[in-house]
Amino acid sequence: MTHPDAPPLWTGTAPPPRRVDPGLYVVSTPIGNLRDITLRALDVLAAADLVLAEDTRVSARLLTAYGLRARLERCDDHAAERAIPEVLERLEAGQVVALVSDAGTPLVSDPGYPVVRAAVAADLPVFPIPGASSLLAALTGAGLPSDRVLFAGFLPAKSGARRTALESLKAPGQTVVVFESGPRLAASLADMAEVLGPREAVVARELTKLHETWVRGPLDQLAGDPRCQSPKGEMVIVIGPAAEAPADAATLDQALTAELADRSVSEAAARVAESLGLPRKQVYRRALELSGR
Repeated sequence: MTHPDAPPLWTGTAPPPRRVDPGLYVVSTPIGNLRDITLRALDVLAAADLVLAEDTRVSARLLTAYGLRARLERCDDHAAERAIPEVLERLEAGQVVALVSDAGTPLVSDPGYPVVRAAVAADLPVFPIPGASSLLAALTGAGLPSDRVLFAGFLPAKSGARRTALESLKAPGQTVVVFESGPRLAASLADMAEVLGPREAVVARELTKLHETWVRGPLDQLAGDPRCQSPKGEMVIVIGPAAEAPADAATLDQALTAELADRSVSEAAARVAESLGLPRKQVYRRALELSGR
């Protein structure tokens, strides 16, 4: 807790707001902590002639917290198509329309795609306003490789379909991120462990909120962890990449033979060692054998 006599946490001077040009703005909103709103997002919401919201009650609380008033209209999975004619009409008239979801970034497993697609097809301006995202928050806090990531959204609810979907995520070398609901979490983790093996994983819950929690461990252990048995809310699961199996002797010989055709032993060994992730000395010795030295 900050001491009452302590200086403000932030004393900088923000750049002045810029004019909000007409267009459709895809605005990221906080995923839990209301302070995770950007100044630019507030500028857009203040200037908006219309705010399309996944749930107008949720968005009304956000606007009220920052003293903003805007016309709100529902734009969930069922209402998005119906909203398109009005949105296009407003954009053609030079107005500002903002699209928000209940939490985080619209279109990332949230409604709004038909509206954005229609604006793009009509050659009308679309501006992303980046900000909070549970996907990125979980990925950056998981402590797992993030240089190659596959986001798979929500997996199917039924086990059979879920396992089929997981089979398509087995490619080595990539971290996988999925969303899951609390009641399905344990069963989903069990399916992941069976299909993907005992990969390291993290279950992130209540991100940015007071009771933010991180549960870490192999998938099979997480499936039986009491903290993963039907918790409330939605979770982000970050699954580490599978360990790549070392190249077998036949693969090594094939790669070396191809390289030795037009390179020296040293060059061939260096290239193959790097490509297969094998010790250079080991590969060099085998290259000497294959070259008859």
